[in-house]
Amino acid sequence: MDLPILKEIVIILGLSVLIILAFQRLKMPVILGFLVTGIIAGPHGLSLIKASHEVELLSEIGVIFLLFVIGIEFSLKGLVKIRNTVIIGGGLQVGGTILFTFIVAYFAGLKPAEAIFIGFLVSLSSTAIVLKVLQEKGQIATQHGRISLGILIFQDIIVVPMILFTPILAGNGGDLMSTILLLLGKVILVIGLLFMMSRYAVPFILHRVVQTKSRELFILTIIVLIFATAWLTSSVGLSLALGAFFAGLIISESEYSHQATVNILPFREIFISFFFVSVGMLLNLTYFIDHFWFLILLTIGVVLLKMIVIAITVIIKRYPVKTVFMTAFTLFQVGEFAFLLSIVGLQNKLLTQDVYQSFLAVSILTMAITPFLMGYADRMSDWVILAMLPEAVRKRLDAFQRSKKQVIKHEVGDYHDHLVIIGFGINGHNVAKAARQAKIPFVIIELDPNVFNEAKESGLPIVFGDASDEILLQHVHIHEARVVVIAISDVDSTKLIIKKIREISETSHIIVRTRYVHEIETNLGLGADEVIPEEFETSIEIFTRVLTRYLVPFDQIQTFANQVRSHNYELLAKVKSEYAFPESLKLQIPELVIANLPVQQENNRIVGKSIRNSGLRTNFNVTVLAVRRGNRYITEIDPDMNIETDDMLYLFGRPDNIARVNKHFVIK
Repeated sequence: MDLPILKEIVIILGLSVLIILAFQRLKMPVILGFLVTGIIAGPHGLSLIKASHEVELLSEIGVIFLLFVIGIEFSLKGLVKIRNTVIIGGGLQVGGTILFTFIVAYFAGLKPAEAIFIGFLVSLSSTAIVLKVLQEKGQIATQHGRISLGILIFQDIIVVPMILFTPILAGNGGDLMSTILLLLGKVILVIGLLFMMSRYAVPFILHRVVQTKSRELFILTIIVLIFATAWLTSSVGLSLALGAFFAGLIISESEYSHQATVNILPFREIFISFFFVSVGMLLNLTYFIDHFWFLILLTIGVVLLKMIVIAITVIIKRYPVKTVFMTAFTLFQVGEFAFLLSIVGLQNKLLTQDVYQSFLAVSILTMAITPFLMGYADRMSDWVILAMLPEAVRKRLDAFQRSKKQVIKHEVGDYHDHLVIIGFGINGHNVAKAARQAKIPFVIIELDPNVFNEAKESGLPIVFGDASDEILLQHVHIHEARVVVIAISDVDSTKLIIKKIREISETSHIIVRTRYVHEIETNLGLGADEVIPEEFETSIEIFTRVLTRYLVPFDQIQTFANQVRSHNYELLAKVKSEYAFPESLKLQIPELVIANLPVQQENNRIVGKSIRNSGLRTNFNVTVLAVRRGNRYITEIDPDMNIETDDMLYLFGRPDNIARVNKHFVIK
């Protein structure tokens, strides 16, 4: 059976591996490697890819998965908090960019309709690249991350009216008003349906699926929800990506959202690569080389124009000065939805082939430099603020920002200098109980849905998911944890978790519970700081109780136990241990015990007599420490007190002497 697209997949992924390996050595962004792959393999390069349409379909799936993950991280509550940023910030950015671009394009000789349409294209930024970089850098929850996301959401929504309005610009329009009203009605209906799903249907379905403990069924359910929501939004004229974002928002309200992210990430990484490759395939290398310097200048002009508009937008929203520049260094590029819009412009003859190729070149160039500028945005922002802004301007901007009535807040994790407990079995439960009583901040990771639900109902801070996944570990701020306790029974999972933690953090103190002592060295080698085997800890606990019965001083018992642990239980692990305790630590076992004997005999030479006359001290060489009589304990012993039937005597002496006394107390 011949599968034509299989060849394209092999070429794209194979070539990507080679190029990205080279780019990694040069410490260049992975995204740029995919773009170069598309340029080389595309129709204007070596023409290795024939099924370009199928590759574009795969790229759409990548964008769907990307936006789904972003939606999960953001949540409905987060979207509500930035609604003003979406509407006002997005409106200012898109409207301002269209206005400035129109002015420049009009004076450059383009017709008014063409100039407005160019403004449409330039106003759209790259949702896929920006959100991927923000997510990789952990900046989604930052101020500039949330502003960027809000503006990008507005752009994804506004692109639909732009597509509808494009034929009007070209003089080919129909009844625009009725079309827009119909679209608004569909949007309201979809949002209402999604709200009902997030509140009732999805939590119920996921709860039932998780109860099966089937990883395959869980992944399948998540994928069905993603594509069903994306299809729903696309059916009313909105983008697939926006539907995927809504799906992420729906799942984010569920306690299983983190595990959903973990399972979807591999799909996202594979399919998003096709998106960047498909973008690179659009570039005409011949046109690019022939107009190289013109395109470079045009790219610089577009970047500066967008940065100015974005900066003005963020200043109007009264954010801090640094946030202004960080956002400008994030949203300056021309995005992927502009490609879709440009096709409509070509069909309506609002773009010539030369202008279209210039647009493609500028878009790809701005996309290519995005990872670089976003990577150095923090340092560049500091430099611009200190070197280029006069002090008076900085103070005025700071005062303008402080005058904002509502303080801008964003949700970040509250975990810091905390304890992470992985596994909520008996050991994990006991550690959590002790941590709560000691007022130590902690968070639990648990994969069993029943255990998770019980802990959640008890009000414990618990996250559902697989602790061997890096994303989940980052969510609980593993890099800020002081101690991590791994209390699960799965040996292989324990090893994998230790490795993942050490890839993220070298400072967290890892304590591992294992069943057997032979696992100690392996876990220590992987990065664990302490390994506690159950089999020998049980032995130590039993032996310490034995020593207690032999009246060994507590400090000697503790020293003995600590020495056994500090040498990895060698004393217990081998018949002939290579480790010998120092003479000073060898235990001196006294030949004395404390015993409690019940008095059952009614009358003999001890029972019924006083302690003085019983001969316990003179004849048996034992001492009476206390007497329990009924519910009363007598600790101040009077030598003239009689020993009575049903008394409980606490005696101190040699075991053989106490045994002789016991013969007089027990009924024969």
